[in-house]
Parts: sequence; C-alpha cells; structure tokens
Amino acid sequence: MTSSPAVTNPAPDSGEECYHCGLPVPPQSDHHVSIDGAERRMCCAGCEGVARAIVGNGLVDYYRHRDAMAEPQKEALPEALQELGLFDHPDFQKGFVQPIGENEREASLILEGITCAACVWLNEQHVARQPGVSLVEINYATRRARVRWDERQIKLSGILAAIQAIGYRAYPYDAERSEQIAHRERRSMLWRLFVAGFGMMQVMMYAVPAYLAREGEMTPGIEALMRWSSLLLTLPVVLYSAAPFFQRALRDIRLRHLGMDVPVALGVGSAFGASAWATLTGSGEVYFDSVTMFVFFLLCGRYLEMVARQKAVRGVEELGKVLPAFVERLHAWPQLESERVPASQVVPGDVLRVRPGEVVPADGVVIDGRSEANEALLTGESLPVAKVPGSPVTGGSINVSSPLAIRVEQVGDSTRLAAIRRLMERAAGEKPRMAQQSDRFAGTFIVVLLVLAGATGIAWHFIDPGRALWVFVSVLVVACPCALSLATPTALTVATDVMARRGVLVTRGHAIETLARANHFVFDKTGTLTQGKMLLQEIRPLAGTPNDELLALAAALEQGSEHPVAAGLMRAAQGLPLPEVESIVAETGFGIEGRLNGKRRWIGRPDLVAEKLGQTVPSELAELEQRGGSIVSLANEDGWLALFRLDDQPRDEAASLIAKLAEDKIPATLLSGDTPSVAATVARQLGLADAVGGMSPQDKRDHIAALQQRPELVVAMVGDGVNDAPVLAQAHVSIAMGGGTELARNQGDIVLLNESLAALGDGIGLARRTLRIIHQNLWWSFAYNFTSVPLAMAGLITPWMAGIGMAGSSLLVVLNALRLQRVPSRS
Repeated sequence: MTSSPAVTNPAPDSGEECYHCGLPVPPQSDHHVSIDGAERRMCCAGCEGVARAIVGNGLVDYYRHRDAMAEPQKEALPEALQELGLFDHPDFQKGFVQPIGENEREASLILEGITCAACVWLNEQHVARQPGVSLVEINYATRRARVRWDERQIKLSGILAAIQAIGYRAYPYDAERSEQIAHRERRSMLWRLFVAGFGMMQVMMYAVPAYLAREGEMTPGIEALMRWSSLLLTLPVVLYSAAPFFQRALRDIRLRHLGMDVPVALGVGSAFGASAWATLTGSGEVYFDSVTMFVFFLLCGRYLEMVARQKAVRGVEELGKVLPAFVERLHAWPQLESERVPASQVVPGDVLRVRPGEVVPADGVVIDGRSEANEALLTGESLPVAKVPGSPVTGGSINVSSPLAIRVEQVGDSTRLAAIRRLMERAAGEKPRMAQQSDRFAGTFIVVLLVLAGATGIAWHFIDPGRALWVFVSVLVVACPCALSLATPTALTVATDVMARRGVLVTRGHAIETLARANHFVFDKTGTLTQGKMLLQEIRPLAGTPNDELLALAAALEQGSEHPVAAGLMRAAQGLPLPEVESIVAETGFGIEGRLNGKRRWIGRPDLVAEKLGQTVPSELAELEQRGGSIVSLANEDGWLALFRLDDQPRDEAASLIAKLAEDKIPATLLSGDTPSVAATVARQLGLADAVGGMSPQDKRDHIAALQQRPELVVAMVGDGVNDAPVLAQAHVSIAMGGGTELARNQGDIVLLNESLAALGDGIGLARRTLRIIHQNLWWSFAYNFTSVPLAMAGLITPWMAGIGMAGSSLLVVLNALRLQRVPSRS
C-alpha cells in the first residue's frame, strides 16, 4: 500500500495563522483556498468564503499589495469587494443561510458585544424594524441569533450593517468562529480583571491606614498623599477595567434605551467623580477603595458567569467540530492505494478507509471489514453498534475496533449530522415564552431602578449628606436584572445538550417547557409503540391469482413508499421480478394507486379501497382480523385481488414507558389506522386503557383537537411516518421517531435519535427537572432583587457589597442551571 498526499501543505510563510485575517488557525480546521498557486490555510468558513470571493472576482491583487492584516475583529475586505455585497454572495451563504420560501431566507448568526438582557432587546428591536425582516430572535446564553428576511426588500449585508450601526458585530455562525470569539472575550476579561484586582489591592493599602488612624495621628500632608496615590491607582481601573461599562452606557443613552450598563456606569462614575473632586479640593470623603472593589467584584462575577455560560453551550457546539479535517480515500477500489485529501473534497461514491479510533467523515455504507461504531454523540446510545458489509454508517460516529472501507452516500449538508445540527440551531434560535416574559420585566426593572436610586439619593441628602452618595451608588449597582434574563435560556441550553447526549434531540425552543407540562400523551402504533418492522404473515388470494404474482404487484405499487407496511411487503418480495406500474399516486391515510396494462390498481386500507371500488369489504377480512396484525388489501377495476396480513411486535421499552406514565397519573391514548381490534390487541399488551383504531390522519388530528378543547390538558403526540405529520403539527408538543420520514422529523418538536422510548422517559424527567430549576432561578432572581434594593435604600449595603451581590446573583443562576449536567445513568 502506498500513500501519496493529494494536497500541498499550506505555504510556510502563512504558518498557523489565517492567511486572510491573521487569527490563529485551529488544529482541526480544514478550510483553505488556492491563492497564487499555493494552498493558503483559513481559520474558519467565513474567511474561506471571503477569500474565495476575492479570488473569484479577480481581486487577488488585494493579497499581493496589502501591507497589514486586518484587526482581529474585522474582515480584511478590499473596498471594491465590499461594494459587491460579499455577504450576499450565494457561495458565501451556503453554510449558514437556509431558504424558507421563494424569497425568504433564514440565517444563523453569532453576536459579539452582548452583555445583558437589554443588549438582546436592543438588537431584536432594532433589527426587527429593518424593512423586510420578519423574525429576529437572540439567545442570551449562547449569543446566537436567528434572523429571517425577504431578500427582495433587504440583503444580509444590510442586516449586518444595521447591527454594526448600534455598536455590535454579527458574524455568520461557525463553530470555530464562535470558539475564537469566546477565547477573545475570556482573554480581554482576564486582563481587565487583573488590572482591577491589582488596583484594588494597592488602593486598599492606602485606605486601611486612613480607616485605622485615630484623630490627630495622620498629618494633612500624609492624608493628601494617600488620597492622590489612591486617585492615580484608581484611574487605570476606571479608564481600562470599567471602560466597557461606560462605552455601552453611552451607546444605550445615544439610542435612548436603558441597559444594565447605565446604572453600573452611573454608580462607578459618580463615586469616582465625587472622590476625585474631594481629592482636588481637599475636603469631603473619598470612595476609591469602594470603586476599585466594586469594579473588581463585578468583573470577577461576570468572568465566572462567562466561563460557566460558555461551558453550558460548548456541548451543543461540539457537533460542529466532530468531523475530521482530512480523510483517507481509496482512489481505485478494490485496490488499496490511498491518498490523504481534505474532507471537503469528498463526494458521493468515493470509497474511504476509516481506521480504528477515527471518526467516520460522512454518511455511507460499509463495503469491507467488520467492526463496531460508537454513535453516542449522534443517538445517545452508549453501547457500540456492530458494523458489517452492508451496514449503514453515520458521519460523526467513531470506528472502534477494526478498519472499515465505506462507500460515501451523503456529504456536507445532506448528512444526518448536518440535519441534527440544523435542528439544534433552530431550537437555540427560538425564544420560549418564559424567556420573553423575563426579558420584558428586566427592561422595565432598569427604569424603575434608576428612579428609586435618584429618589433614595435625594432622601439621604436630607437624612445624612455624608452617606448620600454611597447609598445612591449601592442602590444603582445592587440590583441584578441580568439574573432574570439568564434564568431561562441558560437552563434550556444545558438541558438541550444533556438531552441530545441521551438521544433526545430538541428542535424547538418551546419543546422542553411544554414537554414538562404535558399531562396527556397520544401515541401512534406502527413504528412508535411497535418496532415498525412489519413481517408478512399471510396472503389471502381473492381472485385465483398466484401468491407470487400478487406479492410482486403489491411490492411494485409500494416501492416508493416509506411506510412500515410498504417496507414489509418489499422485504417479502425480494428476488421476485416486479411489474412496471405507471402513474403511481400516494394518498395519505388511504394507500397507493397505480396503473398496470391500462387498468387502475389500489393497495391500502380495506375500507377505503372498498370506497374506490364501490363494493363492500371482503368477507374474509373478519377472519384475518381475529388473528391480529395489520391488514392491507389489493384490488383492480374488476374487484378484489388479495388481502395481506402483516404483523409487528411492540417495542421492548414501550410497556415500561406506559407504566411510568400511569404511575405519574398521566393518561395515554393509542391512535391507529389499523382496525379497532388490532389497536385493542396492542393496547392490551402494553397496558393501555384507551385505544382507537380505524382512524385516518384527519381523524387523528380531530381527536387531538378535541382533547385540546379541554383547557387543563397539554397534549403530547408521539408518532412516526408520513401519516403522523398533520397530527404532530396539531399537538402542543410533538415527538418524532428518529428513523421516520423527513417530513415527520421536521414536524417534530423533539426527535428520538435512537428510536428509544426509554430515552423519551428520561427526556420527560429531565424536562420536568429543567422546569423546576427555571422556577428556582426566577424565584431567586425576584427574591434577591426585591430584598437587596430595599436594604440598599436603607443604607445597610455598601457599594463593594453591592458589587459582590450583583455578580454573585448572576453566577448562582448559571451554576444552578449547570446542575442539570449531573444526570444519573440509565439503569
């Protein structure tokens, strides 16, 4: 076996820095662009798209003549390319923009500069006012934004410019870019924290003697020296460490919107200004120690909150980094000669070798080798899954024991991993009702806080003028509406990550809250409570046609369907030649119609086929129904041809889930398109008291709607297959089996990736625990704010104590949400 690299390494002069913007290139990055005949490495998909557009538009001279890299926060774009509207280029938008309708587009962005709930509100309100923007939702915990617009009225570049105009920066979401921004935020915060901490310690050295000295022990000259020294040491803390508070406060005032940085900047600025004036005039009190301590403790709390928040969202973003940068392609299979190529160059039909311990780079099928794959990240299943020739493999899974040769079937956005990422991003971008209510309250609270602080300062000016300033500052900084805004999104982000690791994929923002409140579950039968692997048990000819001919005709009609019954007939017909059926039309809830030799043929539910024929159902139907299973009928224009009886087995974990719901006094209903006797038999096996059979998709939807007429009920629907799509859409919260059709998967608010009802039981428990933690966070936030503000108004809390309280309140909310990560292992 020989190995010959197919791609030249990045040019030595680029090193490990992005050739486009100069940022460090992550080790796992496979982004690169050919510039002047050499492969240049890029740090992320954004820079790769920019560079390709520059080269593609004939502007490569930009790279030859530039004399400096752009600043890390900015894209290095020549003016000519900016005029072309780079962000509106279709190639650039491929990775993060999804078409919604003919003219509507939706993008996933990441925002830089978000520090509190008011920032979220400001961006949402400002962007929503842009012409053509129909939706904008920002997740405070993840800094992720979901934006939808009509491209006839506004372009993506216009939306990004609108965000930049109010002092923020938006980037196309990319996992690598997100990590770079997070790293930059941590580094900047640490430097500001270091300066504040060093300044605080030095100022305290000068403040302690003044506190301890008795009257007459310290000369006026020494006291003035200590005050001037404290002033000089406090300046870097105010001008550097606290600078972001002042910058964001000025921006908020300019935009006539009050954010949390306004009271913080007002408190720090007024205390420092009064202290500086007292130092200059040599009269009055100084508060340099309180200013430095407040800034230090506030930055310390925000840094810890940032680290905890980034830890909470890191698990959700792992899916974006799991695939390898390079793969081993066998270019002349079955010969074993291989080459290392970037994963981005793999196309369907390629044969890849995946060695033990390596990640499968794309969806495909095993063509050689026997091994096991760890699919825990994709399905939540902790046990390795056996892989033999013919077995499907999923990109993102890990080959465990032996080398495998796989033929690639799906790459890029067509893979299962990409679909999971899109669904998770959709959930992260949506804002549930509880979060919206918290944000609205936090915005109002800031206005009330400023009024209370002003009134308190005036009152204390008459009560005790010497204490008026620091009481005013304490009221300003002790309150923490940020804790209110963090209470819901942080808990939901952590819960989404934990549930995904257990095979329960949340695809809608409201799903966890609604699942926790669900008090009536409705289940489909085939493929949901049963395994969905229908086996043909019996063929009953009704017109003397041979069984093989009947089976071949049935399979020919069903070959385009994804319904479990169709799969069962196709398996039974393996090896039989299938006739060529024309004009095949699938009718949801009925079956399939087609033409053979000019005559119409139907296969489907006996009662509905009877309506097509204008006849009664065959007398043999009652006998077959007594034996159990699903019955489908075959007919042509002349009459009945055959009845097929197929059987399915209940899932092993179905009975335990039904028992768990019954133990929690939650009623459950089975709805099935099969006959009432078949539905009743399955219900008896599983311990279900309520089962309704013979239902069309519209009947199922009407049944759900009737349940929803009772205001005390929150209805959850668990289904699989095309027949369940309208019912899934009707329910308050819908759960789709991960192996179902694409339509059902899209309709589901939650997807069971490993098709395990035991995972659904775990998900219900975790959703309820999440709701309890959200309530705890909200109660704590309300209790803290409504207790601390009156205490500060009474003069019982000093500014540095207020800083600790404000920072600690947000930190406690985040840490409480992180408790969701401690989930007991499934027994």
